Amino acid sequence: MSHDYEALGLVAGLEIHQQLDTATKLFCNCPTERRDPAESCRSFTRYLHPTKSELGELDEAALEESRVDREFEYLAFDTTCLVEEDDEPPARLDREALDVAMEIAVLLDCDVVDQAHVMRKIVVDGSNTSGFQRSSLIATDGEIETADGSVGIADLLLEEESAARIEETDDGVVYGLDRLGIPLVEIGTDPDIRSPAQARQAAERIGMLLRSTGSVKRGLGTIRQDVNVSIAEGARVELKGVQSLDDIDDIVAGEVGRQVELLDIAETLRERDAAVTEPTDVTDVFEGTDSGVIAGAEAVTAVKLEGFDGVVGREIQPDRRLGTELSDHAKRHGAGGIFHTDELPAYGVTESEIERLREAVDAGADDAVALVAAGEAIATQAIDAVADRAEVAIEGVPEETRGANDDGTSRYLRPLPGAARMYPETDVPPVDPDPSEIDRPELLTERVDRYCETYGLDAGLAEQVAFGRQMPAFERALEAGIDPTLAANTFESTLTELRRDGVSVEALEDAELIAVLELVEDGELAKEGIAPVLRELAEDRSLDAESAIEAAGLGGVDESEVREVVSEVVERNESQVREQGMGAFSALMGECMGALRGKADGEIVSELLREEIGERT
Repeated sequence: MSHDYEALGLVAGLEIHQQLDTATKLFCNCPTERRDPAESCRSFTRYLHPTKSELGELDEAALEESRVDREFEYLAFDTTCLVEEDDEPPARLDREALDVAMEIAVLLDCDVVDQAHVMRKIVVDGSNTSGFQRSSLIATDGEIETADGSVGIADLLLEEESAARIEETDDGVVYGLDRLGIPLVEIGTDPDIRSPAQARQAAERIGMLLRSTGSVKRGLGTIRQDVNVSIAEGARVELKGVQSLDDIDDIVAGEVGRQVELLDIAETLRERDAAVTEPTDVTDVFEGTDSGVIAGAEAVTAVKLEGFDGVVGREIQPDRRLGTELSDHAKRHGAGGIFHTDELPAYGVTESEIERLREAVDAGADDAVALVAAGEAIATQAIDAVADRAEVAIEGVPEETRGANDDGTSRYLRPLPGAARMYPETDVPPVDPDPSEIDRPELLTERVDRYCETYGLDAGLAEQVAFGRQMPAFERALEAGIDPTLAANTFESTLTELRRDGVSVEALEDAELIAVLELVEDGELAKEGIAPVLRELAEDRSLDAESAIEAAGLGGVDESEVREVVSEVVERNESQVREQGMGAFSALMGECMGALRGKADGEIVSELLREEIGERT
């Protein structure tokens, strides 16, 4: 469903989190390469609790997170250090990461701060061993342009990346320390965005500027977009973890639709004088039940939702209802979810059990009942959370942090964080950034123009290279004197085809790629042999470029040997040549190249084949 975003008063802003491709982490000398969890050599566990700010306040989001009793296990690797384990104070802020952050600030037209102070941001979800994330404000007051108008850049921060969530267990969460501490920039825009399309435009523009530095990591999970969305009668909602730029406009549109539906639900509930009563233990109601979920529970708790009949089951996003929102809150406290009377009888719950349930909580025909079946403590906490969220439904849209789902919908995570979560980091001294030492990087759009004008690449290929992951390698190939078109086609076509064939081209280093291309330039390898040689290099990491040629059976052949192969092919197809003349060229060219198996350059084969056909017609 489309909406009039201007009439609804849509206001949105972005927070872009981008990992930097530096040699070491932000506060230690550990490498920034990701590791497979199976490579872990040991682990340790922690329990985290929130601390008060300098003013003696507890952050609401951290407090709610701490109510869920969980054990956090951390997988350590042979590169893990005491800083990552929070057993040693952090080192000074990494200079390379600061320089990249200033490059990004320059591209965003931001003002770099005179002095950068590191702060601690309380995070007790286990994603940092210390219970807080270190963050430093680097620049403010920038601006980018979109097709629908300018968008202000409020701030740019340099932060340490969180630990990677590996899996959830019965006791808590397992994290990997390989990601913890990777330098990360967080870019926050002003609330200038007025449509889903503009949100995507702004994210694409910022993404292009980030990649223009050539110093940011690429691939899934290296960039995350959070979106803040509100409408005039709604509330500010932070949507976390949008992985793809392609999803941003759908996420914004979906949140607008959700808030519109919640406002309509609130109006309906107020018209009905809706109310939420105190939760009740209804375990006895379901004694001997055939419902497997309820029968296996220690306790069943319920809450009467006066005036909510038919509303709990109302859809507010595709396949998500108000009942789903209530269920999200119950799950935060360890419950598997909720049942509610808008969807019952079902799941083994009978009509007679529903009647007894209604009697137990004194529910009328216009009322709904929500219930939780779980362990006694969990059931009590979960139904209280459901009751609290139901009360908010009468008021309208709650301010909260939500997680973005792959289908464009979202789920409740926690309350919005407040200022009480930040306090100074006393172990890291401030630094004085000097943007005068930073040169403005060439934009990727400017790079595309240069590739076309200077190197003669067509616009499509130039854009593929400039925006692709192999752009730094392409630049190094140009410096090595490699033909631009040869390099571009190798990086964007040959490597892509090999990757699709299951070849681990990610293992190939830039120097190896360039070495193969230099052999082509020197006439020691035909262009047609590039793919087989790269395949050998990727599959046998002990080989160098020259030995990979031998392993692929592509030792060079001289012109006399090529002429001999061409002559044999033409003689074999003499009748076709007499009948078609040069019309037989394409078919015979393919046969010649197949016989030579990449040992000879296609241009030489083509020239000799045309000559041979010409002599016989």
